[in-house]
Amino acid sequence: MTTSAYEVLHPERDISCVLFASPHSGRDYAWSFMRTSVLDEHVIRSSEDAFVDQLFECAPQFGAAFIRAGAPRAYVDLNRACDELDPALIEGVCRQRHNPRVASGLGVIPRVVANGRAIYRGKISRDEATRRIDEIWRPYHAKLQSLLDAAHRRHGQAVLLDCHSMPHEAMDGVMRAGMRRPDVVLGDRFGASASGDVVDRVEAAFVEAGFVVTRNTPFAGAYITQAYGRPARGQHAVQIEIDRSLYMNETLIRPNGNFDDVRKALRGVVAEVARIGQGRVPLAAE
Repeated sequence: MTTSAYEVLHPERDISCVLFASPHSGRDYAWSFMRTSVLDEHVIRSSEDAFVDQLFECAPQFGAAFIRAGAPRAYVDLNRACDELDPALIEGVCRQRHNPRVASGLGVIPRVVANGRAIYRGKISRDEATRRIDEIWRPYHAKLQSLLDAAHRRHGQAVLLDCHSMPHEAMDGVMRAGMRRPDVVLGDRFGASASGDVVDRVEAAFVEAGFVVTRNTPFAGAYITQAYGRPARGQHAVQIEIDRSLYMNETLIRPNGNFDDVRKALRGVVAEVARIGQGRVPLAAE
């Protein structure tokens, strides 16, 4: 199924309780949006999780559904709450309690892209912000929850893997002497969004594939893991951040010579993770 908000790739047989998602890899940069921006077609992509959807789109081959965004992150950020509105960007929005994401220009309608570069010359209307949320944010999240609900009905639990990428320098501030530089950061909000056995299975799959993995530092998970991680109810959410330099030229925003090898390694990770929950007796028929 494809809409302007998302595309869902379904497996032939839903044999996994795992749902893969890529909310920041959308690249439908509409002309009507681009003409409102001061950025060119290259710079505006700098905060996009470029090619992450291509790295994980094999999920349906292993019985797991995959949902990816259509609209780009610079247009509407699906990993933010719909009320994270930026008064410095959106007309008529009152200042609320301090929110560091909004204050830095990274609310649900972003004011900046990577390195704090402004997207617009001035403000946008409240009506425009509302339209984007209604047309993109709400349909994506409604579909995300419906896919998790369906997985839970079939398998007795649901696991959301929220797939992202991180700039190579993101780890610079947290590296310690003698520490191997992580390729992957798993975020479970320090245990609040997923059970330990689920996160252990995900980490083990990455490690077996040759990736260096750490948890929660510097990325513990944002809105999606917070909103959907309900381990006590059998609904788990884990954020995955992959070092972009492994598979792409970050400056040119192009796949590098390692892209196919990384995608092959991740295919093994996806195959292993998709086995979580398989063989369990579903709680109810679909």
